[in-house]
Amino acid sequence: MDGPLDSSERQTLLQIARLSVTYAAGSESLPALQVDAYSAALRAKGSAFITLTRGGALRGCIGGLEPRQPLVEDVWEHAYAAAREDPRFEPVAPPELAEIRIEISRLTPPRPLDVPSDRITTALRPGVDGVILRRGVLRATFLPQVWEKVPDPVLFLDMLADKAGLPRQAWRSGEVEIQIYQVESFEESSNQ
Repeated sequence: MDGPLDSSERQTLLQIARLSVTYAAGSESLPALQVDAYSAALRAKGSAFITLTRGGALRGCIGGLEPRQPLVEDVWEHAYAAAREDPRFEPVAPPELAEIRIEISRLTPPRPLDVPSDRITTALRPGVDGVILRRGVLRATFLPQVWEKVPDPVLFLDMLADKAGLPRQAWRSGEVEIQIYQVESFEESSNQ
């Protein structure tokens, strides 16, 4: 991530995400996106998480941790997946569309948190750092926004370990890879 997106680029991504969610709610296939039609910043490789809420409650959240494709394409595909493929929820249905709010979190590339296990909780920056826990094939992440609901670093990491299918205190073992990243986060206004 070279720098923040401008307001026009943010708005474009929110419009792309809204269209993708609309396709998903209608059980339509997602058509190919004409990536060349977008700005250089949106064509650059990037990764994002798309969070859908309804009435303030989580309704779907899916994204990627590594930049593997153009950012605009990443948002296009993950918005569709958040609406149809989050295993915690039924697919979004057309009557819900007016109540769904979309938030996009554009991620920086993850980097290792290289500190001794007894310093992990003090090295993390609540509200700033997203965290990835990984051991073997087991992996989970919490976006920085999760700190708003879980401000205690120990509980945050225990819950993240649980989400990954690891024992709650696995992050203390030194056998779990911990990475951090930051996000540029923006969302639809409430009158959309």
